[in-house]
Amino acid sequence: MHSKPSPANPAAPATPIDLDLREDVADLTARLMDIESVSGNETALADALEAALRRIPGLSLHRDGDSIVARTTLGRAERVILAGHLDTVPLPTTPGARGTVPVSWEGETLYGRGATDMKGGVAVQLALAATLQDPNRDVTYIFYDHEEVEGSKSGLGRLFRNCPELLGGDFAILLEPTDGTVEGGCNGTSRYKVRTRGVAAHSARAWMGENAIHAAAPILAILAGYTPQTVEVDGLEFRESLNAVRINGGIAGNVIPDYCEVEVNYRFAPDKDVEAAEAHVFELFEGFEIVRTDGAGGARPGLRHPAAASFVEAVGQIPKPKFGWTDVARFSALGIPAVNFGPGDALLAHSDDEHVTRTAIHDCLAALRRWLGEAPSA
Repeated sequence: MHSKPSPANPAAPATPIDLDLREDVADLTARLMDIESVSGNETALADALEAALRRIPGLSLHRDGDSIVARTTLGRAERVILAGHLDTVPLPTTPGARGTVPVSWEGETLYGRGATDMKGGVAVQLALAATLQDPNRDVTYIFYDHEEVEGSKSGLGRLFRNCPELLGGDFAILLEPTDGTVEGGCNGTSRYKVRTRGVAAHSARAWMGENAIHAAAPILAILAGYTPQTVEVDGLEFRESLNAVRINGGIAGNVIPDYCEVEVNYRFAPDKDVEAAEAHVFELFEGFEIVRTDGAGGARPGLRHPAAASFVEAVGQIPKPKFGWTDVARFSALGIPAVNFGPGDALLAHSDDEHVTRTAIHDCLAALRRWLGEAPSA
């Protein structure tokens, strides 16, 4: 069933922007970047993609809000998924930042929001959909909204709930930036609030109270002294981390605080699930009041599937682990092995200097084209 997005963004153009999916893939990337799509404002870009994809023969399309699923139905023995998100983080506020919209070229380097995360990857998906006439595998192309915000808003999560029958496959590739190297799986992530309580008093008579911020010192000492593990999972070494990311306490400059809260983020290897990660953190902070506020399991590398092995061979680089959490975890949770592979350096994502080279985008497209190729003759 085709469902149009609600007109929540009155600034969105009534007529979709015309995209030529057969133009040079780096120039297509620039065109996509010029359609500003900060999370919650993906409609104009989704409209443009839908209009362009509907002109491609042999693709069946489904739209759900600002997410689009396009599928080939060639009867191949194997189906692979190529997925990418349409949204970006907010535009930089630093005067003169190059990682903004509209884009700019400096030689063969493209600067602007989304250059690495991840409109280069989306352009590669679109170029393949438009030009790969006879792939050796059936392909499902997924373009989804709201990846850069809380998971409850995820367009990919919504697709899994609303139309899971369209998202099945044998192997998935998420075109997140990996600098042209396959990154298998991903770490999981969870957050906790570790709390201390005291007794409020006037700071001029501090001895009448108990300082909850001072009582948090052992929490910080545990974190400062913690040695994160490096865990080998299916041949890749995933480095963990445990850090305080926020601290809150006190109500005024003349009041002894009776409450303090340290927010802790644990990035854990995919040999653990969320419950095992929680047990580890609770053991570390035994004796403190602690609550888990969110958690998302990681994904094993997924490199043992034959399709993954052939893809790694086509790329020609030694695979690496993905330390951050990505949506490969959503596919892995459904039993679909998944890896990350896309143009651009992930360390530049969200930066004021976000950029990608023309060569990196071309190389990504070439690797996927080599792998998907053309179906062998009968």
